Amino acid sequence: MQATPSPAKAEDQLSLVVFSGDLDKILAAMIIAIGASAFDMKVNLFFTFWATAALRAPKKKSKGKKLIEKMFGFMLPKGMDKLALSKMQMGGMGAAMIKGIMKKQHVASLPEMFATAAELGIQINICEMSMKLMGFKREEMIDYPNMQVCGVATFLADAADSKIQLFI
Repeated sequence: MQATPSPAKAEDQLSLVVFSGDLDKILAAMIIAIGASAFDMKVNLFFTFWATAALRAPKKKSKGKKLIEKMFGFMLPKGMDKLALSKMQMGGMGAAMIKGIMKKQHVASLPEMFATAAELGIQINICEMSMKLMGFKREEMIDYPNMQVCGVATFLADAADSKIQLFI
């Protein structure tokens, strides 16, 4: 089966794999997604592996986890406000510094970008396998109107019909 669409079938759509859980990379993914939506493109984000931690709601909890699942939950950031930078972490101060610079420059915060993405109808798909591997449950995730847990086949179907596919 061929995953590459014919040029006549490709839609004005962006399919983006969000793999990294680093603040700067999730910011880049959201800026690209919002920009594409502003150009009237349909946008599908597929959060997988380390990026899934950004979608965890800080105050939501889930019961019935095994030890390894509890360990992942403890070791990984709980939500987008706890993400670190990929470079220049400066003993944990890097994320606070970039957030301060963003505020001074009137750049939307990551939570504000997610709110804008929701208003624009940007779809967020969370990788079911990644959630199982890390022991995350749907009830632990942020409230976002256009979000579903799905498998890689959903991403591949979206990507096959997209003009643009990216991986961050």
